[in-house]
Order: sequence, then structure tokens, then C-alpha cells
Amino acid sequence: MNELLINLHMHTPYSDGFGSHNDIAQAALRAGLDVVIVTDHNVYVEGPEDYYRPEGATSDKRKVLLLVGEEIHDQARQPQKSHLLALGAGKELAPLAHDPQILIDSVRQAGGLAFLAHPVDPAAPAIHQDDLSWVDWHVHGYTGIELWNGFSELKVRVKNRLQAFFYVYFPQYIARGPQPEALQKWDELLVNGQRVVAIGGSDAHAIPVRLGPLRRIVFPYEWHFRGVNTHLLTPTPLTGDLAADRRMIYDALAKGRCFIGYDLPASTRSFRFTANSLDGTATMGDEISSAKGITFQIRLPRPAECRLIKDGKTIKTWSKRETCMHITTEAGVYRVEVYIEYLGRLRGWIYSNPIFVK
Repeated sequence: MNELLINLHMHTPYSDGFGSHNDIAQAALRAGLDVVIVTDHNVYVEGPEDYYRPEGATSDKRKVLLLVGEEIHDQARQPQKSHLLALGAGKELAPLAHDPQILIDSVRQAGGLAFLAHPVDPAAPAIHQDDLSWVDWHVHGYTGIELWNGFSELKVRVKNRLQAFFYVYFPQYIARGPQPEALQKWDELLVNGQRVVAIGGSDAHAIPVRLGPLRRIVFPYEWHFRGVNTHLLTPTPLTGDLAADRRMIYDALAKGRCFIGYDLPASTRSFRFTANSLDGTATMGDEISSAKGITFQIRLPRPAECRLIKDGKTIKTWSKRETCMHITTEAGVYRVEVYIEYLGRLRGWIYSNPIFVK
């Protein structure tokens, strides 16, 4: 299968971001992305979806596909909660934000995908950020959750203004992995029979700040694009047909043919997680029968610590391995977590979507 590197969940001046769609596309090209999905708050921006090429370099044939979604929440709700990423719906749905279930149903009816944004997003008083967690867990029919949100993780780390200043200048120290509460909730949903696709988002804003004579962009788009990404497995590379490529991308996301990769320490491209039996091969998002035995195969881009998770519990750990294998006849929900040493700490590197063994 082909692998596309996607960064999603970001903002422009149409809401609370500070770079244009073209700025985002150019940053994505410099970072080596294949696709970006822009999701402004409560506004669906028509027009910018297209393939973008590097400016001022006519001989450079690289291109990035920019798609447009929307991050929707009830603006009248106080305190603010339960943001939803609507991808591929192709129309404005923010007026339905007062009822999360109606909103989710409307996204699906429009042919789109609904992801619960930053489900665990605590307050950070030191930087005047409120708790924006998802709280309406009675809803159903959504595609998945944004398991790892790059900007929300900053809120967890910052306890005072000194730490905020440090992370503005040394953002490479922030990321450690999805919030444990988010992982626990995801496993709970999966074990209870729900098909919930996990994605990683940057939540990029490129915010300019000033502290006396010092001026700095807090986490430029390009920096975000080199961090938490969603790697998507598709039948073919991008074809250049906008409608066909859009359908292919959203179809693969809906099926969970993806993994979350933290690409700053080292590229996570080429990670693979499959299950093989006499009946065939399954990949992330697939279901396979355990009747004739299953062999899980895991391939890492480089040696690292790899954990096989079954129904929310670690059943096997490999250290400093590049390939891993596990044989089983037990039904369950299986997924993979990979950790890498970076800047003096063991950090989350790869989080696969599950394979469902029946």
C-alpha cells in the first residue's frame, strides 16, 4: 500500500490562526507533507482546496494537497466544551453545534467524517487557556477521536509562566505521547465494541507573541508539521485528480487505515502492523478470524521499544527491535505502541489503529 503523510487540524485568520492557506501549504511542502487538512473554527472556507507547489521554483515538481474541513463547537456554551472536527462534509454545519448528536448525524449525512477533537484538553491557567475537553460521551456514530493533539499537550506541560517561556523557545521538549486518559477512553470504547479511529492532529495556529523587545512565532506551522502527524495507507499515490484523491483519503481515514507518528525524533514512515492467517492478511482497521491462528507482524522504521496491546493491556514488549512477531488464537482488539529515546526521555513515537480479531 502507499503511505501518505498528513497533518490535520490547523487554523488560519478565518478563525484564530495567523497564516493563510498558501502559507500553510508552503510550510507543508518544506516539511515534506503530502496532505494538510485545514479546520477553522465554526467556518467552512470554500475555495482553497487544491494542489500547491513551491513558490518561485518552477523546476520543483513537488506538490501538497490542501483540503478544508471545520472545527465546530457551540459558541453559546459556557464553559466551552466538546469540539468536533468535521472532515469531508463540504458544507457549513456550525449552526447545528448546539446538539452534538445532531451535528455528528449531519456530518455523516453530508458524507463526511466526524472526529472528537482533543478529547482530553485540560485548563492551563498560566497561559490563560480553558479546559476544552470532550464531555458529551453519550453520542454515537462518530468516526473517531483525535487521540494526540500537539497543542493540547503543551497545556499539560505548562504549570507556570517560566515553563511557558521555556517551551516557546524549546518546543522539542513538549511531546511525550497522547494523554493517558485519552488512551484509556479509546481502549474502553474499542473493548465495548465501537469502531473508533484514532488520528493525530497538530492544532497549529502560528501565534505571534511579544515579551518586551522579544518577538517570536509560537510553534510555526512548519514546526508542527514535523511533529505529530497521521500516516495514511492508501491504494495508490495521489493521482492529481482532486475529487478522486479527496475520496481516497477520506475513505482510508474512515476505515482506520492509519497510524499516528511523532516524526520529530525520527521519521515514522514505513511502520507496518499486519495480522496474517490462512485466510489472508489484515491491516489496521480490518477484522480477521482467529479460528486458524493469527500471526501479528510489526515492522518499525528503526529499532525501538514496541508494545503489543490487547483490549487495553500490554501483552508483549520488545526492546531495541526493528521487527516483531506474535502468534495467537485469542480474539480481541489489538494495537501497537512504540517508544523512542529522545532528549533524555522515552517518548511516544508510533500509535497504530487496531486490528480486530474475532
